Amino acid sequence: MLRRAYSQYLQRQGSYIGEGTTLKNTPIFPHGLHGIFISGYAKIGENCIIYQNVTIGSNTIPDSKRIGAPTIGDNVMIGAGATLIGGISIGNNCRIGANCTVAEDIPDNCVVVTGKPRVIQKKRIENRYYTSTNQGWIYIEDGARIIEHDMQINAALNKAFGKT
Repeated sequence: MLRRAYSQYLQRQGSYIGEGTTLKNTPIFPHGLHGIFISGYAKIGENCIIYQNVTIGSNTIPDSKRIGAPTIGDNVMIGAGATLIGGISIGNNCRIGANCTVAEDIPDNCVVVTGKPRVIQKKRIENRYYTSTNQGWIYIEDGARIIEHDMQINAALNKAFGKT
């Protein structure tokens, strides 16, 4: 019952904290939980400060270099609107600036700021969002839920998210 009440509270805040998320202690949310998304299996260290509209998200693209969820060290401050994506590690005592997108490892004692955006033209991009169900990994295509049958993709996703 407590879990349901907490889930409803998060939903009213436009927030989500996924199953399997590890928190060493409760992060500081200076502006409340408004718009904060923490993917399942993310790991967040001690004394972290997380501002509003932050996404700490998983990468479920099987052939990606950074598949998995972020691991965030101790004493990290994450600015408003920042996005941390994939199986990356953020070191201890780091500051992630507002609206930064971080998709690579950051060593201890660093400040990350945003720069000029780049546009990368591709011939074709296949965007698939994978999610785990009791039927296995599925993705959405043209509004339909499709079970992933490719064993290599399933193995990569299972390994990244600690599933057997």
